[in-house]
This record gives sequence, structure tokens and C-alpha cells, in this order.
Amino acid sequence: MDYKTILNLIVKKYKEILDDNLVGIYVHGSIAFNCFNWNKSDIDFLVVVNKKLSKNEKLSMLEILEALRVQSPPKGLEMSVVLKEHCVNFKYPTPYELHFSKDWLEQYLANPLLLCDDSLKTDRDLAAHFTVIRHVGITLYGAPIRDVFGEVPKEYYIDSIKNDVENARIEIIKNPIYIILNLCRVVAYIKDNLIISKEQGGIWGLNNLPNEYSDIINQALNSYRSCEKMEINETEAQKFCNYMLAQIF
Repeated sequence: MDYKTILNLIVKKYKEILDDNLVGIYVHGSIAFNCFNWNKSDIDFLVVVNKKLSKNEKLSMLEILEALRVQSPPKGLEMSVVLKEHCVNFKYPTPYELHFSKDWLEQYLANPLLLCDDSLKTDRDLAAHFTVIRHVGITLYGAPIRDVFGEVPKEYYIDSIKNDVENARIEIIKNPIYIILNLCRVVAYIKDNLIISKEQGGIWGLNNLPNEYSDIINQALNSYRSCEKMEINETEAQKFCNYMLAQIF
């Protein structure tokens, strides 16, 4: 099953579950940037609703994603559900109704209700997701992007992308491809105001960063574009991290 088929199934089922509460479903991430790799990418999408979800609606939405898990890419599906009012009039950190990703799978399997409580939940990452949707997002269903997503102030977008890399020194050992390319695209925004994909970030890094970091960036790009695992030299990885974080913070 390809990602388009998966997303079309999600749209069909979510229209049935949410009915007129559904404002729209929007794709961001690697699919929106046209650099999706089944073996290295997840399927990122955001659901916008008019009013708060009931517990049964949340459970039904999660059940659809769980049913598609086996047919999904290895990195899985990542979904956030957000109220329209927080999209039109941006709020930071952004409140959300429901979230699901591979990182939450163990918690979901243990007790789905843990993901469905009514407490106020916020996510700083949503500032980056909203910005990408306004820049290159795809409307799968519903209202046009510019009618739903207001502009995200630059300072909130910067804080969001900084938050995503603040633990890079630790995370680069287990997840080198993501961290190396993500550091490149964060620096590309800070230096050149570019909103780009991880792959585009790596290319920017090759053209704009000191030559001593070209090897590690090339390794990350080659692994990202293929099925190969990236083997890193920990000393070189930490050196790269230290340099990049000094450009960011």
C-alpha cells in the first residue's frame, strides 16, 4: 500500500467519524516537500476541527491509525488534531486535541484512553508544522490552507525549530540521519530564512558549511535517500553538533 492510498483511507474514515466537525486534513513533512522515502520517512498530517472532540471520536480516530499500522512505513504515521480557532489565531505553545505517532504507540497499546484525556495539552512543534503547511502543505480534504492557518510569528517558528534540536548531542548517536539533516535545515533558516526539507537542508549544508563537515552530511544524505543504515564516528558527530548548535543558540 502506498502513502496516497493510506491517506485516502484516512480521509474517508475521518469524514465518517467527524462529519461536519471536520474542517480539513493537511499534509506536511517529507510528502509535502516531495522527498518522501518509504523506508526513512513517516506520513505527517494534521486534522483541523471546529469543536472539541468527544472521547469516542478520539478513540475511533486512533483505531483507524492502529488498523493501518502494518501497511504503513516503518516510521509510521504522525497526526495532530487541532481546533480551527488555534490555527486561524495562532497560539503558542499550540493546544491540541489529539496526537499520535510511533513514539506514542506503546502507550496507546497499553491503554488507548491515556491519549484521550481532556486535559489541556500543548506542543511547540506545531508552530513548525503550521509554517510548513502554509509554505508547501497539501490540502487532502476541506478548506483551503490560507483560510485555516494564520501566519506564525517568526519568533515562535524559531523557538519551535530550536526546541527540536536542543538535545542533538544525545540524539545524534541513535538517530544520526535525522539530526544531521535537521541541524542543517535549522541553520539554513537562521542564516538564510529558508523553510526547507531535511534533504534540502543537507544540500544547503554541503554548499554553505565548512568543507570539513561535507563527509558527514553526504553520509546522512546518502542514507536518507536509500535503505542503508548510517554508521557514524561519534567524535566527528559530536564535533559537527557542537559547531551547528553554536550557530543556532
